[in-house]
Amino acid sequence: MTLSLDVTSARHKANPYPLYARLRAEAPVVRIRFSDGKPAWLVTRYSDVAAALKDPRLSKDPLRALSEAERKKQVPWMPWFLRPLAHNMLDQDPPVHTRLRGLVHQVFTPRRVEALRGRIEAITAELVARARARGAIDLLEELALPLPMAVICELLGIPEADRRRFRGWSNRLVSIVTGADMLRATPSMWRFMRYVRALIEERRRSGGDDLLAALVRAEEDGSRLTEDELLAMILLLLIAGHETTVNLIASGTLALLDHPESLDRLRREPELIKPAVEELLRFTSPVDFATERYTSAEVAFGEHVIPRGQRVYAVLGSANHDEQAFDSPERLTLDREPNRHLAFGNGIHYCVGAPLARLEAQVAFAAILRDLPGLRLSIPRESVTWKPSQILRGLTRLPVRCAAAPTYSVPGTARPPATNIQPDV
Repeated sequence: MTLSLDVTSARHKANPYPLYARLRAEAPVVRIRFSDGKPAWLVTRYSDVAAALKDPRLSKDPLRALSEAERKKQVPWMPWFLRPLAHNMLDQDPPVHTRLRGLVHQVFTPRRVEALRGRIEAITAELVARARARGAIDLLEELALPLPMAVICELLGIPEADRRRFRGWSNRLVSIVTGADMLRATPSMWRFMRYVRALIEERRRSGGDDLLAALVRAEEDGSRLTEDELLAMILLLLIAGHETTVNLIASGTLALLDHPESLDRLRREPELIKPAVEELLRFTSPVDFATERYTSAEVAFGEHVIPRGQRVYAVLGSANHDEQAFDSPERLTLDREPNRHLAFGNGIHYCVGAPLARLEAQVAFAAILRDLPGLRLSIPRESVTWKPSQILRGLTRLPVRCAAAPTYSVPGTARPPATNIQPDV
């Protein structure tokens, strides 16, 4: 039986957890039909999601799992100029995935990410000071978004003047759910791809000491990166390097406002910031679905069997609210221990940027709680809206108010030099 479930709409994203609870209880492995008319299987229990994310039979490459006829039916149409995106490491299996991940994972180790703390704190302080001076801010557009965008763009050497355009292009890409969305987004995506190609050519001519230049050198030093792989890697880092963190900071702030006792406790006990970020990752699940996989062989989860050649989504948001894995999962517990959430995935595709996202969120929440007293929504709670999406879960905006201080400035906001870190390629 195939169910018709609305799991991509803004209404669903506002509170998906009652539906997920019913699925875990009644149909933990279920075949559904998306709004684009194409079928897929949802895996919703924590134990099954964790297993699915590590199962080599669930391939990221549909070419391995599907016959030619099946590929025509299930693999989405893509404009010719976007076909290099099929070479991104999220959509690859070993050994290709292993090779591509090896080029960037050194950049995002906890030690190297910690070296960015000073720059992240300075960017955050500047953004928070503007909010405090006015006493009002759209926390998503004016803090949650520019912080991770500035960090990943600085790492890649993206000029500051281009970042607003980049955000529009990124929004278009992550908002694609249907074929019609793809058609509407085509002009923006073409401009995005043209822009990235121009950046690559500029680094080839002039070099540099940023991550983009390092990846270009890796391609030119031998066969480690093809042209398509290089393009796909940069686009993946640009988009994945900020979207999850944007949603975590904005949705996490809303969760704290919805739970004032937790907000007050975190203000009183700032040493809880690290476990609090882990709990907000679990509670809000900024990535609702893991990216799609395809069964290269029959796969069983308990008594439920998914045939070969099927599209499968592991539902991270459901796993993170599974009562079999977490005590009182609908309660926001800042010092939850243990907290083995799956917000960053599991297995070989575990988010390579998780250390950076954690640090950005820790710095942002500490500044919000310390420097924005009297924080509250400036719109009715029922007016808060969510973006439609197949993969992500995030707000459209988050207008808030705080105690205004027109002359306020955060001490120690002098701009330190950007930290250049790059992989050993």
